[in-house]
Order: sequence, then C-alpha cells, then structure tokens
Amino acid sequence: MYQALYRKWRPQTFADVIGQQHITDTLRAQLQSGRLSHAYLFTGTRGTGKTTCAKILARAVNCEHPVGGDPCNACAACRGILDGSVLDVTEIDAASNNGVDNIRDLRDETRYTPAQVKKRVFIIDEVHMLSIGAFNALLKTLEEPPGHVLFILATTELHKVPATILSRCQRFDFRRIRAEDIARRLPDVADGEGIGLTEGAARLIARLADGAMRDALSMLDRAAAAGAVDEQSVTAALGVLGQDDGIHLAEHLKNGDLAAAVGLLDEYYNAGRDLAAVYDQMLGLIRDALLVKTSKTDVSAMISPAYTVGALQKLCDGLASSTLIAWSRVIGETLDRMRSAANRRVEAELCAVRLCSLGADAYDTLGGRVEALEEQMKHGVPVRMAQGDAPAQSGTEAPPPPGDADAPPLPDDADAPAWVGEQDAANPPAAGDKPQPPADRQADWPHWAKLMEGLTGKINTGAHTNLKLSAKGIEEEGALVILCEDGITAMLAKAEPTMKVIREQAAALAGAPIKVKVREADEQPVQQKNDAVEALIGRAKELDIQINEF
Repeated sequence: MYQALYRKWRPQTFADVIGQQHITDTLRAQLQSGRLSHAYLFTGTRGTGKTTCAKILARAVNCEHPVGGDPCNACAACRGILDGSVLDVTEIDAASNNGVDNIRDLRDETRYTPAQVKKRVFIIDEVHMLSIGAFNALLKTLEEPPGHVLFILATTELHKVPATILSRCQRFDFRRIRAEDIARRLPDVADGEGIGLTEGAARLIARLADGAMRDALSMLDRAAAAGAVDEQSVTAALGVLGQDDGIHLAEHLKNGDLAAAVGLLDEYYNAGRDLAAVYDQMLGLIRDALLVKTSKTDVSAMISPAYTVGALQKLCDGLASSTLIAWSRVIGETLDRMRSAANRRVEAELCAVRLCSLGADAYDTLGGRVEALEEQMKHGVPVRMAQGDAPAQSGTEAPPPPGDADAPPLPDDADAPAWVGEQDAANPPAAGDKPQPPADRQADWPHWAKLMEGLTGKINTGAHTNLKLSAKGIEEEGALVILCEDGITAMLAKAEPTMKVIREQAAALAGAPIKVKVREADEQPVQQKNDAVEALIGRAKELDIQINEF
C-alpha cells in the first residue's frame, strides 16, 4: 500500500528534524541528564514538527539503548511504539475527544503503571480544542502526575489554551522552517523516491510551503504523480504562478499593457488556477521587489527563493517604491472583494485595469508623486505639465493684483471683541491650523514591531503589508491607537476579521486585554469651541466679511 511522503519520511530521531535545532538540542540535553519535565507544551504553526518531536520524545524516554538523547529505533520498546503495539503510549486527538468524560477516563488511566515500557506517555494533539470543563478536569493531574507518567501537549493556537495549563508545562515554540532549509531537504526525499526534481521546482515548492515541511512534502507528492518534477509541473499540479509567470504579469502591469495582462489572466483562468491565489502571490512578489528597491544592503537571504535578486532589480528598474505600495493596496482591496464576489474573474480583470492605469494621482503623499516623476525622468520618460500650470503666452498680460482700494474696510479696534488671554490676542489661531492632542496623552506603543511580526500569516496579506508600510501604533490613554496614513489602510485595519486578530495579538503582547482604535493620521478629535473665536466670527458676519470655517 502506498504511503504518503510526509508519513514515510517523518523524522525518526531528533537529528533528522529540520529547522528546530533550538528545541531538539534542549530535549536531547534533558534526556541525557535525566532532567525531564512531567509535562511539555509544543506550539507553532502547522507542519513544523510538533507531533513528530512528541513521538520521538515518547520513544526516547522509553528507549533501552538511547544514543546521545535519540531513540535507537531498534530495541523492543522503540519498535513497539513505532508499530503501535505498545499501549502505554497513547495519542489523543483533542478535536474529537474534547469532553470532560474523555479527560476523566485519561485521568483514571494515569493511576496504572506501564506494562511494557518505563513511562506512560499521553500525547494530546490540538489541545486547544478541549472544552473548559475538560481543561479543569486535567489541571490537578497535569500539575502533579504520578512519576511514571509524561504529558506532551501540542497546539497551533496557543492563545486558546488557559494560563493555568500553560503554567504547568514546559513550553517550546516551533518556528516556521526556512524556505532554504526546505529546499535543501526536498532533493534528498526525491532521490530516495526516485523522483527527478529540478532546483527551480524545489525552490518554488519551498516558497509555497510557507514554513511547513509537511505541506512541502504533500506538494511534492502531488507534483510527482506525472513523473519528473520541474517548475512547469509544479505550477500545473498546484495551480500557482511560477517565477517567470509572476515576473511576466508584473512587467505587463509596469508597462501599462492591459491587453497582455488580461490575456495572461485569461490563460491562468483557463488553466484552472485560482485568480485570488495569483494576486496573493503577486503581493509576495511586490514585497520582495520593495526590499530590493529600498534596501541599501544585500537582501538575498530575505527574499523568496522563487525569485532572484537580478530578476527583481530588472523589474524595479523604472518603478518607484510608491508605485509598488500603490499596487499592493489595489491588490489588497481586490482580494477583499473577491471573497464575496459572484464573478472572481471580472474582479481580477478590473484589478488589472486599475493597476495598468495607476498614475501619480493615486499616490497618497507628495513624496510618492515626486518619486514617481523622478523615476520616469531618470529613464527618459517625458513629464508633461498640467494644463492649468501652463505659462502665460507672450502677448497676453496677466490681470494686475487688486490694489488697496479694492480691499474691504477693516473693523476699528474698538469694535473687536476682547480676548480671554494676552497670548491668544498676540497670536490668534489661523483658520487652517488643526489642533493637536496634548503630547503627554500619547506615546509610541512599545510592542508595535512584535505585533506586526505576530500578524504574519494570520490576516490578509494586503492588509498586513499596508499596516507595516503605512501605519504606526501609539498608546493613548491606555489604548492602542493605530494611526493610518490613508483611508485604505484604515479601512483594511477596521475589517472585523482583521481587528479580531489584532486585538488577540495585542492582548497577548500587553499581558492583558487592551482597547484597540483605528484612525487616520490627520483625523483630529472634536475640540471645544472657543467663546472668543465664536464672538469674532459673529462680528465678522455682521460686517459681511466672508469667513471659512473648518
């Protein structure tokens, strides 16, 4: 019977685990010294090795001939645990066994000594799925279990695990596996299976796996169904963009070639590719391009392995960073609409229209417009002056400015209202001035950088990109206020799914629930009216002097 690659190639020792050396080294040291805890909690994203390490640890504590903290996998205990014949090692899926009765049964089993091995090991996977009652039933046993019992809990959603459980376990955080580590591992698996795997295909699969080794092996399994695996077979099997495909689409958008861009999207659609996934991958390409465009140092280790620095530099030639940011915002809006759109193809094509016609008026700041114009002039693109800014023709004289005689008469000093303070009388507020909140009421939120890092992969990619590039967090009256440079970023941040994740992550970083607000940077709180100013405005209206109120 055929066995899936991720099962067949599951690591059997700590030395085989990829990308989690900070955890495997600690566990081996504890095994060698005999300083084992009674309960462990493994947390991290899917496919990073939590269950694998739990099974290795279960064999290592019962191994008759351990080797440097690793199980030998040859003794009777190791073989029995591997084939499932040793009943003293129990793996429980908390998603389907989440009730109080299930935990009570488990608690009763802990009283009995192991029959075949040294320790009874209980592996509870997806432990966050347990009910509150089940967690409470587990508390006392987890805190003071019998000496022959070892608990190993695993979860992908740590924030759902009660603090009372966390405090009773040794916690290990599993990291996302680096793409280059996955790309180095895949050829070994392919050689062992007799699969021809190109380097480009390995890099593409590593990028798509998003730090999950299990996902990478599953993708390789799918792509290898037709034989040798190259970039074309990966993109065909998984319905995703290859390196050349992403670069070609970006080049068409850069050149404003709408027909070519729509034609390419039509080709992807007819090939069965998800157009939302296509644009989601475009966001990754834009992110890498921004790194190459703006960084003063070598960023080859930070960009996706699917693209080369040379290809990204060529793409960025003639593109301003403000243009790339504007692209990300348009794509982010499109992805939000595509979730509920009746015709996703139309939304994808309309997005291409917006991207191809994106001009300097779409940039949010004057700096962005100037940068785009400079980039155009650098590459010999003529910049036309707006019609309203054209100089006056020689033979036509501009009308002279009005003289003093045309100005309305000023009111006498005796008619002016009295001001409350001398400072206000000497420096009256200008009409366009916007009051600022007191400086002592706000300060930079210290956990903003960690919050942005923690949101990776948990919210929409476009919203995450906009928040990182166009927003900052400040602390104001005990609340986290997200100041956004533009309305698009504020809209993306206020979306309920995004706000829910932000609140959860912010509370985890702050150590307590915290109020989260979103507002644009130029949005000011309502100020109390000044009686003196109101009196002046009323007097001006009596004298038929036009006043602009803001």
